[in-house]
Formats: sequence, structure tokens, C-alpha cells
Amino acid sequence: MDARFWHDGRWWDAQPKVLGPMDHAMWMCSSVFDGARIFDGYAPDLDRHCERLIDSAEKMLLQPTHTAEEVRALAIEAFRQMPRDKAYYVRPMFYAMRGFVAPEPESTAFLLAVYEAPMPPPAGFSLTSAPFRRPARDAAPVDAKAGCNYPNGQRALVWARRHGFDNALVLDACANVAELATANIWLVKDGVALTPACNGTFLNGITRQRLVELLVADGIEVRETTLGLDDVAAADEIFSTGNYGKVMPCVRYADRALRPGPLFRRARELYLDYAASRPAR
Repeated sequence: MDARFWHDGRWWDAQPKVLGPMDHAMWMCSSVFDGARIFDGYAPDLDRHCERLIDSAEKMLLQPTHTAEEVRALAIEAFRQMPRDKAYYVRPMFYAMRGFVAPEPESTAFLLAVYEAPMPPPAGFSLTSAPFRRPARDAAPVDAKAGCNYPNGQRALVWARRHGFDNALVLDACANVAELATANIWLVKDGVALTPACNGTFLNGITRQRLVELLVADGIEVRETTLGLDDVAAADEIFSTGNYGKVMPCVRYADRALRPGPLFRRARELYLDYAASRPAR
């Protein structure tokens, strides 16, 4: 696997060992990250991902040691050191080294991992609802892309796979549809694109934000609204947006078979056309 790591002021070819048992991030989860993509020589919204990393760090009481532009420049530098014909995942992180319960902001460290991760084909995924929910805004730092927010999504994903599905539909504390365990969710009904309104219980994904802009500019009606399980069951199409696979179709929800529909195909086409306008440079 082709990979490059930036830590402690230099590049590494193998994973640097960065935490010990006394380090704050190891035992108190004081870490944030972001995930971006470089594929086919393109780096769509890499700047937005780096900006969100800084915002997440500050919300988790950390003190960023790099600016968003510096993080972006390092990601591009890593890409230039590796084969250009492969797809890569870009994962910058900030984490605290010291503190007792609360982290010491000035102990924040930085790590960047850029590693080979092929883009998944849009073959489709199966989906079921899971008995695990997103926390309310006053119960977790849900407005940050922090590792501490992921265990319930992990439990939902494993639960779904044990029941024969690829992904899990997760509700919020009020039983509204929030997202999938690994991505944001979209429904299509009567030609209208529907996605849950951001109510502070899940991240407003960067690929999600971009697709809202692209669909509206293309003349497609988008409604960010409250959705329930009945809406999912009645949808003409279901698809997801997320950094790892970008725009992916759902081909089965519970016991109902679905096909990738025209709005999904248009959404994926619009996104890939946009990505092709953002070279990694």
C-alpha cells in the first residue's frame, strides 16, 4: 500500500507510533480528524475538509498547530510523492498529549496520513434500520468530527452486518432519520431530492453540502426536511453521500429491492464532473 505520513516535522514511509498510555488522547479521546479524497488527480473540496479539521479541533478544546492551508499543502505534497494513477484517502488529525480530564490545549499534536484507498464502484449497498441512535447536541460534541462520536455508529454498522446488510440507518434522539452509520442519506420521492435537515445531531457532510449546491444549480428540487422511517420505506430511490465513496446507490432497504434511479445517476454525474474541475495542485 502506498502511504505517506507527516508527524513531528518530517515525512514517514511507515506509520509513526505516536501515543502511549499516559497521553491524553489515548485514554480521554481528545482527538479530531477529517477525511478527504484525492483520485484521478483531483482533490474535490480538500480546502473545506481542512477548514473543518481546524473548526473541529477548536470545538474539542484543542489548539491547532497548523492552518487549514498548511494542512492542504502537506496533503498535496504527499500526493506528489506517490503514484498519480491511484486513489488516496487524506486523513489529518489533531490530538492532545497532556491533561487530566480536560485536555491541555497547548499540548496539541498533528498527524497527517495519506494512503492508498481505491474508490468503491457504485454497485450499491443494502440498508436496514438499527437500534442505535445519534446523541443529542447536549449529550456529545456532535458538531465536531471527533473520534469520540463514532462508537454508536460502529455498533450500528456491526449490528447491520450481523443481520445481513451492508449499512445501518441511524435515527436521532427524537426518532427522526439522521444518517447512515458511515455517510449521509438521501431519498427521492416524485422527482424531489430529500435529505434530513441538519438539526445538530449529525455532521452536515461536505460531500452532502456540495451535492445540495450542484443539484439546485441543475434545477432539481432539494428539500432538507424532517424524515421518518415511513419516508424511507416509501422512497422511490435511496442513495448516500460521503467522502469515502462520494455518491452511492442503495439497492435494498429491509426486504425491499431498489434500483439505482435517474436522480441518483444525475447526482453522481454532477459530483464527478465537479470533482474533475478540482485538480490536486
